[in-house]
Amino acid sequence: MSISIGSSGRSGGPQSLLRGMAKEAEGKAFDGQVVGRLLTYLQPHWVKMLAAFALMLVVTGTTLGIPLLLKVAIDRYIATQNLGGLSQISMAMAVVFLALFGAASGQRYLLSWVGQRVLATLRNQLMRQLQALSLGYHSRHIVGVTISRVISDVAVINELLSQGLITLVGDVLVLIGIITVMLVLSPSLALLTFSTIPLMLLATFFFSRRAKVAFRQTRQSIAGIVGTLAEHLAGMRVIQAFAQEEAMRNRFDDANQENRKAYVAAMSLSFIFLPTVEFLAVLATAIVLWFGGRAAAQGTMEIGVLVAFLAYVTRFFQPIQELSQLYTTMQSAMAGGERVLELLDARPEVADPADGKEMPTIAGRIELRRVNFSYSSDDPVLHDVDLVIEAGQTVALVGPTGAGKSTIANLVARFYDVSSGKVLIDDIDVRTVTQQSLRRQTGIVSQEPFLFAGTVLDNIRFGLPDIEGESVKEAARQANADEFIMDLPNGYETEIQEGGANLSMGQRQLICIARAVLADPKILILDEATASVDTATEALIQEALDRLLTRRTAIVIAHRLSTIRKADLICAMQDGRIVSQGTHEELLEEGGVYATLYKRQFMEV
Repeated sequence: MSISIGSSGRSGGPQSLLRGMAKEAEGKAFDGQVVGRLLTYLQPHWVKMLAAFALMLVVTGTTLGIPLLLKVAIDRYIATQNLGGLSQISMAMAVVFLALFGAASGQRYLLSWVGQRVLATLRNQLMRQLQALSLGYHSRHIVGVTISRVISDVAVINELLSQGLITLVGDVLVLIGIITVMLVLSPSLALLTFSTIPLMLLATFFFSRRAKVAFRQTRQSIAGIVGTLAEHLAGMRVIQAFAQEEAMRNRFDDANQENRKAYVAAMSLSFIFLPTVEFLAVLATAIVLWFGGRAAAQGTMEIGVLVAFLAYVTRFFQPIQELSQLYTTMQSAMAGGERVLELLDARPEVADPADGKEMPTIAGRIELRRVNFSYSSDDPVLHDVDLVIEAGQTVALVGPTGAGKSTIANLVARFYDVSSGKVLIDDIDVRTVTQQSLRRQTGIVSQEPFLFAGTVLDNIRFGLPDIEGESVKEAARQANADEFIMDLPNGYETEIQEGGANLSMGQRQLICIARAVLADPKILILDEATASVDTATEALIQEALDRLLTRRTAIVIAHRLSTIRKADLICAMQDGRIVSQGTHEELLEEGGVYATLYKRQFMEV
């Protein structure tokens, strides 16, 4: 069972993301392919969406019918003083309003229900995809930006899918219905009212062209500010250690300002467009009052028709406003949808073969055969590495930083695939078996121990969550962790704070070793496991590791050469090559890289 793996540096950063915002803001205003793929998330809920659509038709019908009932009430019953008919029409109005209220409430409930299901589905898919993607992907992408994709972008996509589509159809039907009814009631007054439409089209064209860029920039600025915040929180210890709080505040302020500017620009467009729509609505109302009022005064138009027209004019511009707001939602959803689909479409660099088999129970023999590897095409890390580690043997990898030691460990656990050559375990190429079946028999204890939110007990049995508590305690005793755990406020049930803040580095490492003991891996990788602890804790860790290494194949990566003197084989690495192999005494006698490193540490030469 793989226990943990050290983090790698991330290329780029929040600032580079912000610099790329302008280019990304030039995406499509509407991408049919993106919308088509997003619509597939509504398919499992088509019955409820159909019901919401039916309720929307009821809302549309009642919205169109209310002004007509007013016309009838005025012209047939109020004008003729028919109180019986007025009572009947009043009751009909009450029924219509109740139908409108019920249909609107039901529609909102159904759309909210579907929306939350779509939201959960998308986020679950993204989580599975992020787990499936190789470490190479995560090393190149900013954590905060990825979080923004899963939280913010998915939310705006959900808004478009669940609310926006029904709103779009409903508003279009209302507009068509209003235009039709107005033309039937009074063609001449309707045409006068529609004289404002060219001005509306001009304003909409002006708004839409600028909104495309503005609302895409808001999506990118959100990702930038989340990325910057995540980076600063993760690096808070370094920021404070180097007294760079002000400099980092300035970097965050830059991202914050970009976010503010993007939103101000987007909202400014809305603040210009929406009052323009309201002005045109007032202008249309004035036209109806002037021409309709004159016609009513002259007796050529019924008062009820004039009242209905005034009601329809008010409703005519309301869906236009909603459609303009929907357009901004669509812009954000297009930008977010492209990025979310890009993440979902990303292919793992390390993938199980189509005919991949389960790794059988292994003895633990490891062989690297003419292995070459590079993280990028122009940066080779390993060169023709040949290495054989017999089952049960402990092999130490030493050498300067960047020599390729951790890369070998990553290739054995198949976090990366070789560029050429083979990595064999018990003569089985690791690329021919499933990753999980391989990693269930490997364990890693890294330099930076990682603990999850939960209890100490849960963290130790992370790889085997159903195992009994006594087995967990025995693993902790083997790891020299039981004593300090029992001294914690609630023992094994003590809640671990975020990042293990309520434990020392050494205590966190001992818990991670207990986790590895419990998982009982056939192959164990120790990547600088004692590099960040004090001398006293190092002794406890080393004693626990000695027990852990018994009867297991082990790869030990260490800068503290005192910890690997007893290794069966020591491989000295330099510039991506194994330059010498042997025991501690043999390599000291031979001279070379190992002897030089040893003398620097222990003889100050």
